[in-house]
Amino acid sequence: MPPFQNNPLNPNPVHVLLRKHPSLFGIPFVLIIVGASFGMQSFAQTRYDLQDQKIQNVTKEQELGLARNRRKFDIREEYFRLNAAPEDGWENKRIPRPAGLPEWGVPPTEPPPKPSSN
Repeated sequence: MPPFQNNPLNPNPVHVLLRKHPSLFGIPFVLIIVGASFGMQSFAQTRYDLQDQKIQNVTKEQELGLARNRRKFDIREEYFRLNAAPEDGWENKRIPRPAGLPEWGVPPTEPPPKPSSN
């Protein structure tokens, strides 16, 4: 037996009750957390609604400004504009395939060589 006991002479009744029934603390705590999350849902929804409304207002103002200055798109005009652009001085060169790799769609005639470890 230790020289000093762990039990106090006059224990607090709340501590005794919580030691016997720990759910008396845990269940109300969990209920408060869950209830607060449902309560905060309306505040969060209001925040997102206001943010969405601001974004929609900006896009409507931009739309009104763009409607007046819009240039009509013509696919033929874009085609001729891209064809008239100068080439950058590059040419398409084919890189030779490594030995043992077949052309597309042709199965290899022999198994690939095993890699040698040096």
